[in-house]
Amino acid sequence: MRLFTKIFSVVFLFVISHQSYAANNAIYEQRRLDYVDSCLASGGGARIVLQAYKGVPVDANLLNAKLASIVTGNTSDFDIIELVRILYLDSGTYDAQILPVLNSVPYWVNNRDTVRNYWSENHMIMWMGSDWLLHERYGKVIDNTLDARLRHYLNLKIQYGFYEFFSSVYTPYCLSGLLNLADFAQDAQIKDLATQASQKLLDELLMLTNDKGVFFPVAGRNYPSKYETPYGQSHNNLIYLLTGFGQAPTGASAGGAFLASSTLPVDSVIYSWTPTLDTLYHIGHTLDSGFIINSAMSSVDKTVFQWSSGAYFHPDVVSQTVQLLIDSNLWDQVDFALLAPLRPIINPGNAQGLSESLGVISKSSVICGQDVAIFKHNSVTLASVIDFWKGKVGFQQHPCVANVGTTAVYTGSGEVKVNWQDRNDNSANVHLPYVQQKKNVALLMYRPEPTPSIIGTSYTFKEVALHWKDADFDEVVNDSVWLLGRQAASYVAVRRSCIGEINTVRACATNGGQTWVIMVGDSAMYGSFTNFQSIVHQSQFEERWYMDTASSQYVYYSKIVIDSTSIDYAWGVDSLVSGIENITATKRLGIFPNPSNDKVTLDLSAFVNQPVSIKVMNPMGVEVYAEKIESVSTQPKSLFIEKWAAGIYLVTIQNQQTIFSGKLIKSE
Repeated sequence: MRLFTKIFSVVFLFVISHQSYAANNAIYEQRRLDYVDSCLASGGGARIVLQAYKGVPVDANLLNAKLASIVTGNTSDFDIIELVRILYLDSGTYDAQILPVLNSVPYWVNNRDTVRNYWSENHMIMWMGSDWLLHERYGKVIDNTLDARLRHYLNLKIQYGFYEFFSSVYTPYCLSGLLNLADFAQDAQIKDLATQASQKLLDELLMLTNDKGVFFPVAGRNYPSKYETPYGQSHNNLIYLLTGFGQAPTGASAGGAFLASSTLPVDSVIYSWTPTLDTLYHIGHTLDSGFIINSAMSSVDKTVFQWSSGAYFHPDVVSQTVQLLIDSNLWDQVDFALLAPLRPIINPGNAQGLSESLGVISKSSVICGQDVAIFKHNSVTLASVIDFWKGKVGFQQHPCVANVGTTAVYTGSGEVKVNWQDRNDNSANVHLPYVQQKKNVALLMYRPEPTPSIIGTSYTFKEVALHWKDADFDEVVNDSVWLLGRQAASYVAVRRSCIGEINTVRACATNGGQTWVIMVGDSAMYGSFTNFQSIVHQSQFEERWYMDTASSQYVYYSKIVIDSTSIDYAWGVDSLVSGIENITATKRLGIFPNPSNDKVTLDLSAFVNQPVSIKVMNPMGVEVYAEKIESVSTQPKSLFIEKWAAGIYLVTIQNQQTIFSGKLIKSE
């Protein structure tokens, strides 16, 4: 009897240790098992992970292809995490085939490695996690900072979240690296930290997922292609496994195969999903705080962690960046190609000053310490990164996106492309907007900073285009500059800066600035689509330029009032100092004809017999005309503008009491 009890206990413990899915609800369990069976039958490159999980022979062709990519592939860590998982899921069948290849490549920053990326957030955990697991199981020699570096990374994600926030590109890979540790790490602390980080990452994925299983998020890093189709992508596999929303996947994705073969407890993640949400979600920490957070690390690791938060050539870190590029001969690394023209002239001594002078591009890659406004109501979502590097060059950032049922609506600055997937993956926005969102309404203002020629001609395109697919809507309505769409019971309205197209895409040219508005809703909020249209039609919009004399700022001001929601912003050099109080003292200036290509007349009738100052500034805020008049006559004032460049100019007429301002449009 004692022997039977002992045998039973051993078997029971074995079953529990290998079937910890019992911690998850039965519905999820069945969906997970069905997913595994479906993927094994239908295919998908990641199915070799599920084959190892099920104990069936791994597809030899797929395995050999992944092994062949390890030495030369610039994203070989994507394959390495799958191979490591196969090693752990399998009983040793493939050790002799896989281990020599995995041991042939470096796992951290090294001299003259121009192929591999070790520093963006998802790559970091794939490299570090794989290195650690190979060390624990096979005794692989690791560098002397990996232990502390890995624990620091995991704690950082749990406490502050993920820098590549809400990314449908990077979330599945980051999760896969974390799940390997959560499932297989022998170190109890690392296992627990990886479990918590995995759950946090999945919580954030579901935060912006609507009730149709669609994830079109505002994002710190994302590709335009991720906003084209609602289903069939790697992140959709994760969403379907957790919620059952959307279309059942037809093949194994990397993230899906890892989650389906994982022991991760996910009930808390599943229950975190909610159909409605209206919140301001804070992610990360300030750049200055990052210096303190990472202060105990080695100089190389500290720099890499700064890079993972997007701080590559920011003035506060550029000296360390340049020093590491020199020390490790990384200038030829593909990730630094954009800044290659600086190589002959930059060094650790002059780097900070040069970076400051190129602030339009050197600062805005930073993606730590954001406030994200999130509104979700059943099938619609609207999310925005509030006041995020406005006017500067963007790097894969999508600062405001609406999801209406199964279609994405958003704006993007830069060269207009008919196919949005042809846009540059590295710069989703050539210049970032100022965004403010209240509930289901967002105000987007564009006012690009000048870009230096050294960074290339692709950044000279300032147009703003609207991502909008007519075919995705059941109804599309034009109401002046407003464009409205209905998909089933979900609604969206976009106030465009102009009515027109560029390359057959709804888009507007930017000479000085422009403002867009996005609003979402549904039948539960507004009743009929007709009623939604009526509310939009009654909205009030204001836009103006003026000179703030208190701070000598050229200010761009916009305001939207719609459905009892009011949002406004005055964009100057330092709008928090200047405020918008001066607008009440600013009046409209008559300019005729407007547009014009040779001569305009200014209406100075309000200033007769008074002294005034006339100033004209070009779209970049540079003064192109100035005149002081001691006593204004009754005769109209003419300006000859035939030699001016085409664009929008700000004209201000000022005396001691009043400022008149107006836009002057110089046509071709």
